[in-house]
Amino acid sequence: MPAAQTPRPLTIITGASRGMGLAMAEQLLDAGHELVCISRKPNAALAQHAARAGRECEQWPQDLARAEAAAARLEGWLATRDGTAHSSVTLINNAGLLPRVAPLRDIPHGELSEAIRVDLEAPMLLACVFLRATEGWKIARRILNISSGLGRRAMASQAAYCAAKAGMDHFSRCVALEEAGKPHGARICSLAPGVIDTDMQSHLRAADPTRFPDMATFVGYRDRGMLSTPAEAAARVLAYLARPDFGADPVADVRDN
Repeated sequence: MPAAQTPRPLTIITGASRGMGLAMAEQLLDAGHELVCISRKPNAALAQHAARAGRECEQWPQDLARAEAAAARLEGWLATRDGTAHSSVTLINNAGLLPRVAPLRDIPHGELSEAIRVDLEAPMLLACVFLRATEGWKIARRILNISSGLGRRAMASQAAYCAAKAGMDHFSRCVALEEAGKPHGARICSLAPGVIDTDMQSHLRAADPTRFPDMATFVGYRDRGMLSTPAEAAARVLAYLARPDFGADPVADVRDN
């Protein structure tokens, strides 16, 4: 008889095609995880990385502004999996969308709606089906929501993003309470990853300072060398995820630990 395969960790991650999401996906593959990556477009370099590592890595092209379709696909896919084949299962809600940097009154309603769908509705729907589909899996189950300091600090011309991240923080607190009394309850944390050198930072630095009073703050992060590379930020976030006390605080900041 062939030897039984050692159970591998399974991780589902959104926004894995670039930035910190891509760096996390690559580091997880190197650590032996099987991945499902949900992004607008697949990343050919990530597929090659998985092939070199000899790891399973599915990439699902999906617009998370249409989160119901992504959630339905994930729930159906998880229903076909054998929980005993994995040592742990994790959902990382990493994808984010920043609408134009402007006062709320000046943002087209379509842009506002899309941002809230990607930044809050999609994480909630994916967390919902993840919890339901893995309810009977007697392995470690974790949800890592990538939040932001802007979810905890109000900022002009950032109403949609601040509101979505604050909502992510609070729904994480609610889910933590729901799962706390279960024998195999999932652990959840909404984690701010620090300031990272990504397209989002470039977008904020390029904003009109007459419409974005805090623009100079973001220029200062770059000029003072305060930005982490995506790879550095990914390593810190994944180290936090691996901590034995992950989820003890459902809202946290990687810089505080």
